[in-house]
Amino acid sequence: MPFQVLLVDDHKIMRDGIKAILRHSDDFEVMAESESGTEAVQLCRKKAPDIILMDIGLPGLNGIETTTEILRHCPDVKIVILSMYDDEHSVVSAIRSGARAFVLKKASDNDLLDALRTVAKGGSYLSPQVSDRLLQRIQKGDLSSTPTPTPLDGLSPRELQVLRLVAEGKTSKEIAVMLDLGLQTVRSYRKTMMKKLGVNNVAGLTQVALAAGITRFPIQSAKQQAGQ
Repeated sequence: MPFQVLLVDDHKIMRDGIKAILRHSDDFEVMAESESGTEAVQLCRKKAPDIILMDIGLPGLNGIETTTEILRHCPDVKIVILSMYDDEHSVVSAIRSGARAFVLKKASDNDLLDALRTVAKGGSYLSPQVSDRLLQRIQKGDLSSTPTPTPLDGLSPRELQVLRLVAEGKTSKEIAVMLDLGLQTVRSYRKTMMKKLGVNNVAGLTQVALAAGITRFPIQSAKQQAGQ
């Protein structure tokens, strides 16, 4: 019986391309598709796929955050992250979140299938370009063992999720739905973050998020500015 795959990408053309690749293999079958991280979490809980093949750059919850959320509810599912970029931060963040593989979107069909087969057997996989680059940096001593402190170091993973969504223009109600939290819980996170970061409003949170590089596109609504 083929492994059941949940395919998560907000671009239909990408999903169609991956489905075409998997159709050439008897090992895997796409059992469901999703365009967002929030929907992917719900589908995983409902359908219990064996493997999730997920884009890192999803709208709303990104692939890293979605991986964390999914593994909270479905700890046995194996997640493969797809990315256009091979930067160290993306790779390390994906692995730390619990992903079993990191595959570049420019990888060959065979590389993608190799990654899925390796993960299906319980292993881990990095695209050759990614592993070679990291190995070279380690050999040259370029990887810092002591990361530079940032204002966000005191925030929990959940607070970082909320902060990014706030900075991207999501209201508390929208964040509550996306993260499956109570509205008052989200508002409590916002107040706690303001206190920890020494700011007094959403604009201040957004500035901190931009400076730290966790979001690039602040789109604040009138409701957000009013603190709703």
